[in-house]
Formats: sequence, C-alpha cells, structure tokens
Amino acid sequence: MQDQDRILSTSELERVVQEVVAATPVTDIHTHLYDARFGELLAWGVDELLTYHYLIAEVMRAEFGRTSPEEFYAMSKKEQADLIWQRLFIGNSPISEACRGPITVLGALGLDVASRDLDEMRQYFADKTPEEYIDQVFELANVKEVVMTNDPFDELEIPVWETGGAGDPRFKAALRLDELVNHWEQTQPILAGRGYDVARDFSGKTCDEVMRFLAEWREKLSPVYMAVSLPDDFAFPADNSQARVIQDAVLPFAAKEDLPFAMMIGVKRGINPRLQMAGDGIMGKADIKAVGYMCANYDDVKFLVTMLSRENQHELCAVARKFPNLMPFGCWWFLNDPSLIDEITRMRIELLGLSFVPQHSDARIVDQLVYKWAHFRNILAKILVEKYGDAMRSGWIPTRAEIRRDVSGLYSDNFWDFVG
Repeated sequence: MQDQDRILSTSELERVVQEVVAATPVTDIHTHLYDARFGELLAWGVDELLTYHYLIAEVMRAEFGRTSPEEFYAMSKKEQADLIWQRLFIGNSPISEACRGPITVLGALGLDVASRDLDEMRQYFADKTPEEYIDQVFELANVKEVVMTNDPFDELEIPVWETGGAGDPRFKAALRLDELVNHWEQTQPILAGRGYDVARDFSGKTCDEVMRFLAEWREKLSPVYMAVSLPDDFAFPADNSQARVIQDAVLPFAAKEDLPFAMMIGVKRGINPRLQMAGDGIMGKADIKAVGYMCANYDDVKFLVTMLSRENQHELCAVARKFPNLMPFGCWWFLNDPSLIDEITRMRIELLGLSFVPQHSDARIVDQLVYKWAHFRNILAKILVEKYGDAMRSGWIPTRAEIRRDVSGLYSDNFWDFVG
C-alpha cells in the first residue's frame, strides 16, 4: 500500500468519497429510454419532463374538483405541462421528489429556474437535436451507458429491430416479456398469427415454439437480460399461465443461453384506471418465497430482482445472502425517494457488503438521468463516508484506490460481472 494513497482523517475521507462518487461513470441497468433511431419513442425536453406520470398523479391530487383525468388527457402536451407547471411549481413550492427532479435538470442545464419562465425554457430545447441533447445529458449525468426496455410486441419498436442496423452503442437492449408472461391468453393468438405453433393450453410444441420466439428476438436485440414486471400476488410454482410460461420456456431458455432473468415484483396495474399509466401503483407486499424457490431450484439461472414494497426489502437481502445467483438492484418507483433510498442502501451494505447494484433510474425521459443520478450520488456519498468511517475507527485504513474500486463496482462492475 502506498502511503500517499492512505486516507488518514475523517475530513480527507469525506472529500475523497465525494470526489469518487461524483467522478465515477454509471451503467444505468434499467431504463425506459430509447436512442434516436426510435423516433417518437425517444422522450426528451421540458414538456416531457413535466408530464411524467409521477407528476400527472400529483397534479390530479392538486386539481381535485377542478380538472378531471379525462379533461387532462384531452389536452395537448403543452397544455398539460402548463397546468402542471402552474399548479405544482407556481401555485405550490416544488419540494416533492417528483417536482424536485425537473428543477435539478433545468438548473444543471444552466437555465434560470428562479425566473419561473417556462416558455423561455422551452426555447432552450427547441434549439437542440435529439442526438446532441442525448450527448449533453449523458455528460451531465456522468452516465456511460443505459439498458433499455424492449418489447417484441410493441408495434412501434418492431420495425426498428426488423430493419436492423447499428444503434447508439451506449443504449443496450433488454428483452421485455410482460406481454408473453402476464397476458398469455392475448399473446398466444398473436404468436400463432406470426407462424408459431402455440396452443393456449400449452399442448404440443408450444413451449419449444416460445423458446424459438425468444431465440429469434435474442438474435435481433442482443439483449443484456430478459425482464418482466410482476404483480404483488405473483407465485411460483403455480398452476396458471404466468408461472407456466416462466417455468417451461423462460427459465429453460435463460439456462440454455446463459441469459439473466430480471424480475420487478410488486406492481398493481390500474389502481385508478382513469389516470392511465399514472394510475398504476402498489397494493401489497409480495411473497418472497417465489424468489427463493427460483434461486434454489434454478441455480444455473442468474436472477436480477427488485421489489416495489418497502416491506420486501429486508427479505430480499436475506435471500440474496444465501444465493449468489440473485442480484438485488435499484430502488424502484415508489422507493425512489431520498429517505427510502438511504434506508435501503444502508441495509443492503450492512447485509450484503458491496455485492449488489444500488440504483437504476427507471427513466422514461432522457433528461431524468440528470436528476435521478445526481440525487442518488449525494445519498451514496453520505452512506459511504459513514461506513468507511466505522472501519477507520476500528483501525482499518482505506485507500483512494479501494474507494474507486468499490464505487466502480456499485455503479457498473457488479452488474457486468454478474451478467457476464
């Protein structure tokens, strides 16, 4: 160990950790972003930022009795953004996490948020191209690459993949299986219409044909992993189509192809259908037994798992301690708030050391990379200063190189080492 690399004081520790946490580039392992070749699927700019579904749900609370969801969705994007800006940013102080996000982005871009002049901010984005704005955001957020969410049943996505050609190499693919797994009764006839010999009751060649479908889409996408979002009542094993698709097709394919399977567990769709996407939520705690069963009985499959309920987080850590083929990741959706990120990240470090992926942005708008990673970096720095400080008080002297190694692992290396 080089003497000049040793950290010998609390003040030096705090400075080094903050510098390393800020300077280390991130792999964002789960987003809903697209590169520029996807056209209208790529969302960016202030109006998109303001009409994010978190803010739609928030403005509907503020507008109760004044604007109905139906009236809101009948508005143009600009009109929706104007309403949200007026109600949540001008009529109230923007201090919720959902409101704080756009303020962080606009400030980082050098815009005068104190002026509260939304039209002036719009002009800034009007002068940008999608390609140059993506470059700017990746630099501001210090993000080196993102993993997309790619649905082989999305009619807007399919032509892009069928055409082929290289996309932006910073945008990695993930093969999303929600339609296949969660809506088999609706998806089966679509597959049959595409020439796959599949039966609703899984008879005959159905499972082999589903695996053929997965193989063909793996060839098109070169995905980093397969992924599915699952409800809070998800059970495995179980006597239903959801479990059958996973058991007889997805997991055998994952094992055969050494392709990790990511599960995001706990969402309840359409709690308030009038709010459309903003009406999805959480209604209960999921059963961790399904995760434990998969890890134990499919030890040749690598599982990336995040759960939506706060109450599931300790159980997930406890199961991950027992199964190296399980990688907990991120603070998803309703957990992506500073107090909960702090709590969950501390717990994971205390139970798992540094062998997890602490965060993903879940970003749907390119701009969100800026605020989601800026906010997380501040939280992580405080936690690491405390944890390294605990070790220092016991006589363990950390080095700058060790801190750089640890943060690189949390931000990127743990993920890539796990998925291979």
